[in-house]
Amino acid sequence: MVEKVYPDAASALEGLLFDGMTLAAGGFGLCGIPETLIDEVCHAGVRDLTIISNNAGVDDFGLGLLLQSRHVRKMISSYVGENKEFERQYLSGELELEFNPQGTLAERIRAGGAGIPAFFTQTGARTLISEGKEERLFDGKPYILETGLRADVALVKAWKGDTHGNLVFRKSARNFNPIVATCGKMTVAEVEEIVPVGTLDPDYIHTSGIYVQRLILATRNEKRIEKRTTREEAA
Repeated sequence: MVEKVYPDAASALEGLLFDGMTLAAGGFGLCGIPETLIDEVCHAGVRDLTIISNNAGVDDFGLGLLLQSRHVRKMISSYVGENKEFERQYLSGELELEFNPQGTLAERIRAGGAGIPAFFTQTGARTLISEGKEERLFDGKPYILETGLRADVALVKAWKGDTHGNLVFRKSARNFNPIVATCGKMTVAEVEEIVPVGTLDPDYIHTSGIYVQRLILATRNEKRIEKRTTREEAA
């Protein structure tokens, strides 16, 4: 049995990172993001990254740290709000952006993980999204060709994982993480708790350990709220 549990993020990412690589990261906003592993990617200093992620973090947290330190060349994303540095780099031409409707991005990641090179979708047909893409008619309606996405390394965060790499995500953290885990040539997961094999109910495992090559215990579990809106309680 191959040992999948590593002592820390540095050892788990050793030999996997290189300049110009494509990195996929799970999470939705700041929920379920691989905080510990992102910090180590930033520390490792790799450059010219292409990052596949629904969000781009915020200015001082998550993927925003990689943008802040100029490690990112291109983002393949759906929602890029809440990040002034992202906005500045994109508008100044320093950062490439491949913008996707959110469902299309999810399906591109899922397709890549399933070995499907491309698919047709009606979403975005005959809009700016469709420029330069093949179009076909199905039942008289226009569809555009979208390609599946694969990453050199995928980073995900789970609630629990066993020593074989089987993962359970909790509530909203079960967002992009399960599909991101499938699209990497190598997948590294950080979890809040590592448990022995046999502890997790097979019916509640969201990602099979077959997709996960390396596993660490997360040391950063800040779970920051992306945008807090409050109002005074009625008297």
